Amino acid sequence: MLRIMTIDDYEQVYALWRQIQGFGIRSIDDSREGIERFLRRNPDTSVVAVEDGKIVGAILCGHDGRRGCLYHVCVDEAYRMRGIGKSMVVFAMEALKREQISKVSLIAFMKNDMGNAFWKEIGWTKRQDLNYYDFTLNEENITAFNQ
Repeated sequence: MLRIMTIDDYEQVYALWRQIQGFGIRSIDDSREGIERFLRRNPDTSVVAVEDGKIVGAILCGHDGRRGCLYHVCVDEAYRMRGIGKSMVVFAMEALKREQISKVSLIAFMKNDMGNAFWKEIGWTKRQDLNYYDFTLNEENITAFNQ
């Protein structure tokens, strides 16, 4: 079952993030307060997948009024290869369409072979025409990668 993510899902979603190898979690942005701020700004676009009474997949999805973005797309390893990831992406894209968003982007780490294969398989295009830049405004927002 898919449904809109709420802040009440935070503990289960965070636990899911923690179990995925190579997953990067930011100390501030991915804290309860950070996710609550994100969901307040984007109340109807993030999604969770629930099976067997627990959250087995999640996508943080938001937009700035012009372009949508998917963050932290993940499915519990024991529930992969069942179409859950693709269903969540469709759910999030439909939510963005309702908000009149026409284009969606995401970032996948180059070392994330499984994720990159997934995006290619479901029809996303890897951009070759731009460079992606970051500028850190808060040095205390540290990313830790799960081992």
